[in-house]
Amino acid sequence: MKKSLSLLSVLLFSLAMLVGISQATDKGPPEMILKSTIDPAKKTKLAFFPHAQHQEAFDCKTCHHTKDADGKPVPYREDQKKEKCESCHNTKAGIDEKLNTFKKAAHARCKACHLELKKAGKDAGPTKCKGCHKKDLK
Repeated sequence: MKKSLSLLSVLLFSLAMLVGISQATDKGPPEMILKSTIDPAKKTKLAFFPHAQHQEAFDCKTCHHTKDADGKPVPYREDQKKEKCESCHNTKAGIDEKLNTFKKAAHARCKACHLELKKAGKDAGPTKCKGCHKKDLK
């Protein structure tokens, strides 16, 4: 009986470690189709996002952040729950109007970064609408 309990304990501990490791190393899908669902526009424009390509070039904290108890943005932490941007960036959240939709936040963060990189003469992502908002996205 003791042997069975010991074996069961080792198996459960191993399983817990594997789950923890897989969650810690889960970097999300390599490519995403971004879409607003909380504040849908008249016709939502889907956007292609090469997530893995960004992960190779930047730390997570370059794009991601969380918020403190007062709702103010604070830097990304490795242990934070990965929320959709629009969880906070929506018209119901009471944040600055310049960032109160997923679209505004994405344009402020993504498009601004692409323009900055381009201005510095570095490889940059698209800066025109059709670069992200491709017609064939579903």
